[in-house]
Amino acid sequence: MFIKFYTFYSITPFKKCKFVKNFEFMATKRLQAYQDVLNRTPKHIDYDGKVSDLFGKNVFHAEVMREYLPSDAYKSMMESIQNGTRLDRKMADQVASAMKDWALTKGATHYTHWFQPLTGTTAEKHDAFFKPVGPGRAIERFDGELLVQQEPDASSFPNGGIRNTFEARGYTAWDPSSPAFVIGKTLCIPTIMISYTGESLDYKMPLLKALHAVDKAAVEVCQYFDKNVTKVNATLGWEQEYFLVDQALFNCRPDLMMTGRALFGHAPAKGQQLEDHYFGSIPERVTAFMREFETEAILLGIPVTTRHNEVAPNQFECAPIFEECNLANDHNMLLMDLLEKIARKHDFRVLLHEKPFAGVNGSGKHNNWSLSTDTGVNLLQPGKNPKTNLQFLTFFVNTIKAIHDNDDLLRACIASANNDHRLGANEAPPAIISTFIGSQLSGMLDELEQNVKAGKMTPEEKTELKLNIGKIPQIMLDNTDRNRTSPFAFTGNKFEFRAVGSSANCASAMIVLNTIMAKQLQLFKVSVDARIEKGEAKDEAILKELQILIKESKRIRFEGNGYGDEWVKEAKKRGLNNFKDTPRALKAWGDKKFIQLFDEMGVLTPRELEARQEIEYDSYTMKIQIEARLMGDLVQTHILPAVIEYQNRLLTNIQGIMNALGEKAGKDAAKAQIELVTKISTHLNTMKATCDTMLQARKDANKIEHAEEKSIAYCDKVKVYFDEIRYHADKLELLVDDELWPLPKFREMLFTR
Repeated sequence: MFIKFYTFYSITPFKKCKFVKNFEFMATKRLQAYQDVLNRTPKHIDYDGKVSDLFGKNVFHAEVMREYLPSDAYKSMMESIQNGTRLDRKMADQVASAMKDWALTKGATHYTHWFQPLTGTTAEKHDAFFKPVGPGRAIERFDGELLVQQEPDASSFPNGGIRNTFEARGYTAWDPSSPAFVIGKTLCIPTIMISYTGESLDYKMPLLKALHAVDKAAVEVCQYFDKNVTKVNATLGWEQEYFLVDQALFNCRPDLMMTGRALFGHAPAKGQQLEDHYFGSIPERVTAFMREFETEAILLGIPVTTRHNEVAPNQFECAPIFEECNLANDHNMLLMDLLEKIARKHDFRVLLHEKPFAGVNGSGKHNNWSLSTDTGVNLLQPGKNPKTNLQFLTFFVNTIKAIHDNDDLLRACIASANNDHRLGANEAPPAIISTFIGSQLSGMLDELEQNVKAGKMTPEEKTELKLNIGKIPQIMLDNTDRNRTSPFAFTGNKFEFRAVGSSANCASAMIVLNTIMAKQLQLFKVSVDARIEKGEAKDEAILKELQILIKESKRIRFEGNGYGDEWVKEAKKRGLNNFKDTPRALKAWGDKKFIQLFDEMGVLTPRELEARQEIEYDSYTMKIQIEARLMGDLVQTHILPAVIEYQNRLLTNIQGIMNALGEKAGKDAAKAQIELVTKISTHLNTMKATCDTMLQARKDANKIEHAEEKSIAYCDKVKVYFDEIRYHADKLELLVDDELWPLPKFREMLFTR
C-alpha cells in the first residue's frame, strides 16, 4: 500500500520540473518580502506649520472665487451653487477663465472632468490647457464650453443596456455645487455623466436629484414649525475603515492584487481575541502614512479630524466632520483614491475590501446622516422647548417609517459580493434591516402611541403631552449609547447607517435614503394637511399622524442583539426579510412599488433603475468569476507544487529510514512521517477534486445569458465550493514546511508594520 502511494506522488526527477523552479522562486520571494518588511523604517514627510493654514488651499472654493471672479460672476456662481440656477455662457466663460488662472498658480498643466461611473470608482480624462496658436506660439486656453460639458467615450463604462457598444457618445456636465480642486498638476472638475439620450450613467446625477427631492419635501414640513426655513440640506459624515499591508507582501499575494481579499490563509494563533489593537498606540510607520494623507486631504478641503486603530490587526479608521451630502460623498471618493496613492509612497497597500482576511473583523463605512435647515437647525436633534421637540419627533418618526416601508430597498443599496462576507458575521450589522433608537426613546414613542386621543384633545391633555415632549433632551442624555449590531441606529442627533461597505460609493445608500425620506415627508404633509382642513389644530394633527406612523412602523424597531439567532427568528415573525446574498437582495430594484417610487420622485426612471439592477447583477457575477478563476490558478500553480515538494521530501526521508532499518522497523520508526503524508494526501486530493468541480460549475454558469439567473448560479453553484477548497488549503498551510509555502501568511501580513 505504501509503495503504491509513493509511486503515485513521487515526481522523478522533481527538481528538473519547470513549474517547481517557479514555485521555488515564489517561496523565496515570499521569505525575501518578509525580510524586507522587517527592515522598513518610517518615511516621515511632515508639514511643520499649522494644519489649519492648509485647509482648502487646493480647492476653488467661495473665497477663491471672490478673489478671482468679477462681482457679477461671483454672485451668479453663488446663486448657482445655492439654488441650482443655470449659468449663462458669458458667466461660464468668466468662471472658466478664473478657474484656469487659479489652477495655473498651483502648477496645473491639465484639466479633467472628474466623475463617478457605475464601476464604483472615479474616472477622469486629462486634457492640456496648452493650445498652439501659430508657428512657435501657444497659450493656455480653457473656456466656458470646456468647463460646462465634455464628451468622453461612454461605451466602455457599465450602462446596463442603455448604450450599445458601438454607441460611444456620452457627456460629462459640470456640478457647480461641488468645488473644483487641483491634484498634482491637474485641475479636477466634479461632474455628472449622462448618455447621449439623457439617462444617468453615474452616481452623482441621481444623488443630486434625491437631495433636491428631500430638500423640497422637508422644507414644506418645516413650514409647520418655522416659516423662515427655505432650504434643507441632507448631511453626511462617513467613517472609513481600511487595512494596511506591506507592499512587498501584497505583491506576493495574487489574490489580494486581483480581488482585494485573501482567498486562502489560515488564521494565526493570535488574531483580535485579546482586543489589544482597538484604539491602541498607532505604529510609527502607520502614523507617518496617516500624517501625509491627512495633510493632502486637508489641502483638498476634506475635514478629516479622526484617526485610530480598529478592531482587527493592521485595521484603521479615519473620519471627517460632517458636510453637505453631495460634497461629503465626493470627498469620500477622493479620500479613497488618496489613501491608495499615499500608501504606495510608504511601501503600504490599502485594502478597502469589506472582508480581506477571514477570522478577523471586516471593514465598513458608517454613513451618519441627518437633515439641517438654512436657519442652522439639525432636524434630528432635540431642542430646548416643546415646539422644537415636536419638530424633532416629526422628522425622527418619519425617518423610522421610511425605513420600515423600504427596508428591502435599503438592503439592496448595500448589497455586493464584497459586503456579503461581512454582513451578519458577528462583527457587522446583520442582513436584516432594523433600526435601534434606545430603550427610553422607544418607550416614549410607545407612550405617545397610546396617549394621543382619537377625538379632540383637552387643554390638560395638550399640556401633559407638551411636558412629556419637553423632556426629550433629558432623555437623550442617557440614551445615546450605540448598538453596533444594528444596521440603522439613532445616535443622539443623527442616524448611523452602519451596514454600508467600506469599498462602496456612499451615493448608493444616500440616493435611497434621501429618496425614501422625501416620499415619506410628502405623504406625511398630505395627511396632516387633510386633518387641518377638517378642523384639527396643527399640533394636534401632527401628533395624531405621528401616532399612526409609530404604530405602523413598530416592527422595524429592535433594541436587542442583532447577532443572535433569536433575532433571526423574531425578525421572521415580524415579517422582515433576511436576504443573505446579493442576487436575492438585488431583486428589490425590480419591485414595481420601488420603480414607481423613484419615478414619481424624479430620481431614476424605470429604464435607469433597470439598467442599474443589471449592472449590479453583472458586477456580482464578475467578482465571483474572478475569485473562482484565481482560486483555481492558486491551487494549481502555487499550493499544489508546494505540497508535492514537501511530500517528496517526506517520502525520501521515509524511504531512507526503511533502507537503513528494513521495511518493518523502518515503518515503525517513520510512523509520524507516514501519518503526515497521509494527512497531506487526504487534504490535497479533496482540495483538488473540489476545485475541479467548482471550475466545471463555473463553465456551466458561464453559459447562462440572463444577468439575474447567472448571478444566482454563481452564488449557488460556484461560490458554494469556495469554503471547502479554502478549508483544505488552509489545513495544508499548517502541514507544509513554512520555508516552502509560497503565499505570505496572515501572521506576516497582519502583524508586520
